[in-house]
Amino acid sequence: MPAATGTDTGTLANLTAVAARIANRMLRSDGQLTDPVSTTGLEFETDIVVRPLGATHPPPSQVWAVDGGQALVADARCLQVVVTRAARVCFENGACTVEDPGDLRAHVLGGDEGRASLAEALAQSAAAPFVSPDVPVDIALLRHLVEWDSIAKCVTDAGPSALMLVDGALQPDWRIGEGFLTGLLGDATSRGVQMAGVTKHSSLARGGAPLVGQLEREAEATVAPRARWWAPVARTRAEPTVQVVVVRLDPDAHFAFRVDLPAEADPEAVLGALAAVSDDAAFPGYPYPLTVADQLAACPGWLRQEAWLMLAEELGRTGVPPEVVERAFTDRHLFMERS
Repeated sequence: MPAATGTDTGTLANLTAVAARIANRMLRSDGQLTDPVSTTGLEFETDIVVRPLGATHPPPSQVWAVDGGQALVADARCLQVVVTRAARVCFENGACTVEDPGDLRAHVLGGDEGRASLAEALAQSAAAPFVSPDVPVDIALLRHLVEWDSIAKCVTDAGPSALMLVDGALQPDWRIGEGFLTGLLGDATSRGVQMAGVTKHSSLARGGAPLVGQLEREAEATVAPRARWWAPVARTRAEPTVQVVVVRLDPDAHFAFRVDLPAEADPEAVLGALAAVSDDAAFPGYPYPLTVADQLAACPGWLRQEAWLMLAEELGRTGVPPEVVERAFTDRHLFMERS
């Protein structure tokens, strides 16, 4: 059979209609407020009002940040080998004093192997008392365990008045019981550590359209095109209560972000401190300690390839023939989709 050539544009015959439907949602500013991926449930504000953010506060003397990384290394469909890690960074008086990419941990998923991987992870985790051994296991849970253990370690290491930044919502994976977060927030409060979760790409929606983008447009009209602003959005239903806001942290910022704060936090005070560490020229409007943590935690292609080569070598040492390894883990698409 001759090879297919060109692009089958017939498959996009309905693209105009699809674009019209999306535009109808994105250009409206009404409709029900939702977060389709939230596992804790949110109680939304009746009216979301964008308001100016006051003057930038002095940078906190100490800022900690944690981000997690994950990657699929090998996939035999019935078995997968994945890796996770969590990076920690600390900035003190503007200088980076801790840059820890975290140990790369390998796990096996599929069949009963996921249960064994969870048991191994819980044996090293402070969250173990809050996780049922019978919960479904996937890479997200394994990453969250190491990530929140790193967050807890940072809270312990942090000095008074430190700012602790978490990548994503201020809420662990739904399979980690709420008692873990309650204890962690209580520990942070007793140590004088302020916590904040910053979500890079929020799922908050209004009328089925991305809420953050809508608020960015509204702020340009009601506040100013180059202004820092914030808007209270919701609170979590589950305990401990967390308040959710959307904020633009720098006049030159291209994006606004969802930020989660403990219920008792003063939003403007914390956001003012957060803005003080969100003025990096490379990505204004996003906290630069989290940018460093994100880069450290990433699992790029070369790292996945290196982990795969090490895995294949170890399998060879255990007596698995190379052809068996190849047949199990080679993706047939790589052969079928060669140009």
